[in-house]
Amino acid sequence: MREAQLEDSGSGLTPVTQGWFVVNVRDAEWWFSERRGARCAFESEYGDPPVEFGQFGINVTVLEPGQTGLYHAESDQEAFLVLSGECALLVEGEERRLRPWDFFHSSPWTEHAFVGAGEGPCVILMVGSRSGAGVNYPVSELAARYGASVAEETSDWRQAYAKVERFRRERPPNWARLPWA
Repeated sequence: MREAQLEDSGSGLTPVTQGWFVVNVRDAEWWFSERRGARCAFESEYGDPPVEFGQFGINVTVLEPGQTGLYHAESDQEAFLVLSGECALLVEGEERRLRPWDFFHSSPWTEHAFVGAGEGPCVILMVGSRSGAGVNYPVSELAARYGASVAEETSDWRQAYAKVERFRRERPPNWARLPWA
């Protein structure tokens, strides 16, 4: 197997060919959204052509207090490790506070989302399988309090994210406060 070619698309290095590679989080491509935080996925899902990891997804997500993803449930198991900071885990209609080194295992079809909490950025390592049938976005009263619920249940990601701010290729404004900066 050949080494992948990495290129800088404006916010860090991303693979533009298939193959193995090594990249430091501080040098990798980042995506940012005011509402959804920042993420480094290590793959090039928006590239031309996309260079994606077919068997599992992995990313580092950074959430400032109040930033959140959408409440959802996936057909595959997922794993999450809080590396620094604090967040609220919304899981099956309950709220749990997570701190550094707390681990959350999400069995298939477990409804969940994360909300940044505490005094500063929360860094979460996220890993999930990609072998299943899909994802569901349920309506959740708890998640709605944080702006993390859809208005109408759907399994169509396009409908779920239709009114959600898109990520843009850039490093987050809190870059200098992150562990690898």
